[in-house]
Amino acid sequence: MNEARPATFSRAGALALVAVGFAVFLALIYLIAAGEEFGGNRNNGEAHAAANGLNGYAGLVRLLEADGYDVNLSRSPAGLETDGLLVLTPPAFVDAGELAELLQRREEIGPTLVILPKWSAAQPPPTLPAKARAKFKPGWVMLTGADAVDWTSELPAPYAFKHVKETLKKDEAPGWDGFGVAGEMPTRTILYAEDDPQHETLIADAAGHALAFGVMGEPGTDYYDNAHWTVFVTDADLMNNYGLADRTRATAAIALVNYVTYDRDISGVTFDMTLNGFGASENLLTLAFRPPFLAATLCLLMALLIVGWRAFLRFGPAASASGPAIAFGKQRLIANGANLILRARRLPLLAAPYATLSARRLAERLGVARRDAAAIDAALARRLPEEEPFSRRAARLEAATRPADILGAAQALDDLTTKLSHQTVSGTQTP
Repeated sequence: MNEARPATFSRAGALALVAVGFAVFLALIYLIAAGEEFGGNRNNGEAHAAANGLNGYAGLVRLLEADGYDVNLSRSPAGLETDGLLVLTPPAFVDAGELAELLQRREEIGPTLVILPKWSAAQPPPTLPAKARAKFKPGWVMLTGADAVDWTSELPAPYAFKHVKETLKKDEAPGWDGFGVAGEMPTRTILYAEDDPQHETLIADAAGHALAFGVMGEPGTDYYDNAHWTVFVTDADLMNNYGLADRTRATAAIALVNYVTYDRDISGVTFDMTLNGFGASENLLTLAFRPPFLAATLCLLMALLIVGWRAFLRFGPAASASGPAIAFGKQRLIANGANLILRARRLPLLAAPYATLSARRLAERLGVARRDAAAIDAALARRLPEEEPFSRRAARLEAATRPADILGAAQALDDLTTKLSHQTVSGTQTP
């Protein structure tokens, strides 16, 4: 006889395998979706919201967070659709047509703040003395020059303007004023916008040139009456890390943001990273838990729990083999015959024949010549005195009509055969 083999894994071990495999699967999905966000170096010395070099805007992000704004750095195109303040920091070379489409789309969504690029920056060169290089922190840069951009003149009205660069003489102070505060710019290189009647100057330099202006449009137009505000900062030193080192410029930067958010009626500020080359598809895990995909995700999780619960209950010691394995051909023949009986709904017809078959098996194992119920009960009482008599079990099987009752009664007869087999193998057979 074949003895039952212990389970390869305990229930706790099987559960641990499933949990670890599921966690690894989720991590795989996250890493595929996160891409450069995971382990990527966004602090690469360029002019964007994650950079802490002189030309970056990480300081502005922290300043707004400290002032109570809900700040978000967006790498997804979906961030461009925010109804809060959208801050754009386009690079020196950008498609004016695409930017114009974005600005026009924002007219009906929410306010927009565009900070134009100013500085060309570079990482410290290898030829820099080691003592000087040691002072550089990750993301720090060397400013190599300032330039105006020409794509602003290609924007449609009322956004279009000419971006101008001017280097002041040594005897000229690089002053500025706006929002009730005034100060000096960090360098004598100034970038400003030429005057335009459709623009309202918000911060001006000492000569009255616009360093930051709001796009108003022509009076009486739909843009003038209904569009959300769009503000351009033509000199980035008003809001980049270089400029925010000065308290008065930091005060002006906060005042400008308060202005664009309608005196803080809007609390959400989104810094776009896609224009700076950090665009990425949305994280699959985050997307799976947002409508309308949330319903499908919940259904999938419930299905996984049900399947796991059913699989978990199957673990345990294997059933004891009661005899040699049946050949494949005979096994298929028996299975087909059983399926035929089930389809015909004639399971009760098997009760009496199965009771007779069980009586023959028990008589052989008990060594009883007569196969009637009384002789089997008497021999069974000697071998297994605590067990229910065979006659009662057989009567219950023959009286059963429902499939569940028939299977339960048949299993009770099989239990007697199995227990007798175990007793014979262990050497406890009673003469």
